[in-house]
Amino acid sequence: MTQTSKPAPRRRFLKNAAAATAGAGAMAAPMIASAQAVSLRFQSTWPAKDIFHEYATDFAKKVNDMAGGRLKIEVLPAGAVVPAFQLLEAVNKGTLDGGHGVVAYHYGKNSALALWGSGPAFGMDPNMVLAWHNYGGGKALLDEIYKSLNMDVVSYLYGPMPTQPFGWFKKPVAKLGDIKGTKFRTVGLAVDMYNDMGAAVNPLPGGEIVPALDRGLIDGAEFNNASSDRVLGFPDVAKVCMLQSFHQSGEQFEILFNKGKFDGLSPELKAIIDYAVQAASADMSWKAIQRNSADYIELKKAGVKFYKTPDAILRAQLDIWDKITKKKGAENPAFKKVLDSQRAFAERAGSWQNDYMVDYKMAWNHYFRAAPKKG
Repeated sequence: MTQTSKPAPRRRFLKNAAAATAGAGAMAAPMIASAQAVSLRFQSTWPAKDIFHEYATDFAKKVNDMAGGRLKIEVLPAGAVVPAFQLLEAVNKGTLDGGHGVVAYHYGKNSALALWGSGPAFGMDPNMVLAWHNYGGGKALLDEIYKSLNMDVVSYLYGPMPTQPFGWFKKPVAKLGDIKGTKFRTVGLAVDMYNDMGAAVNPLPGGEIVPALDRGLIDGAEFNNASSDRVLGFPDVAKVCMLQSFHQSGEQFEILFNKGKFDGLSPELKAIIDYAVQAASADMSWKAIQRNSADYIELKKAGVKFYKTPDAILRAQLDIWDKITKKKGAENPAFKKVLDSQRAFAERAGSWQNDYMVDYKMAWNHYFRAAPKKG
């Protein structure tokens, strides 16, 4: 009996020690969280109802959930603090702690910035452009350009966008000459491309496009995807959408932080942001497939007629793009530097992808567009 009773004090000691440790941890946790709690005010460049603004809030939620109260990002819609096209300056100055948009919106500050969204990207799809950015030297080049502009920001690119339609019009575009004389909306170096095709371009932000179409201030416009176009009201003012284009076939989103605010975060919170960007990129691409395909059907139900952009126009876009890049590269050394970097990466990565990847369209046609069986 005496032998079995001896371990009892040791068991009580271990139990009490564990309880004390747990209690101390419970007391310390909120103290640490409170000491490190940071709130950041972001603004997107998108209307609150657009799926793009939803992508911005999706990213913020991932950060907030993982940070466990130590960091909270609040995302406001376009125009809440500054106009959409003034986001970069506002983040740089600290008027905003961060924001969500696209690099091409800063095109007016340095033409090279348009290369992260405009044009055919040497045949790279949007995910390959992100691969170039993160592993092929693009990020260092973007940081270099921002530094030259005295923009004290931290930039993350993520979220590969599907190929954007050629545009919305009142009637189908059958040939290149149909564009001549039209008043059109686009952004970035796509402005130069549509200008060369004969359009008069007005680079309106997203929330102003449909009202301009409705009032006849523009004859046609492109924005981005079936979900955004539907919720912004395109089918209410135009019933023709031309699909496929090289004006913006490899674009992605940008998440900006004021560098001073970002540098003040702990290494752990910086890591949370980094991994939240990666998680949000994958989640956004999956959500886009689900939502865009569903909204594509709804647009058809609303009477929208979709047409493939003629190959002659697509080839003309490539020829025009070559002229634009040659001119811009001669004017701006940074432009040529980015272009050369993209080209070198695309030649290798594109060769691999084109040789390795099977033609998915063949399989889809086999199951959904196969000729009906006889008998």
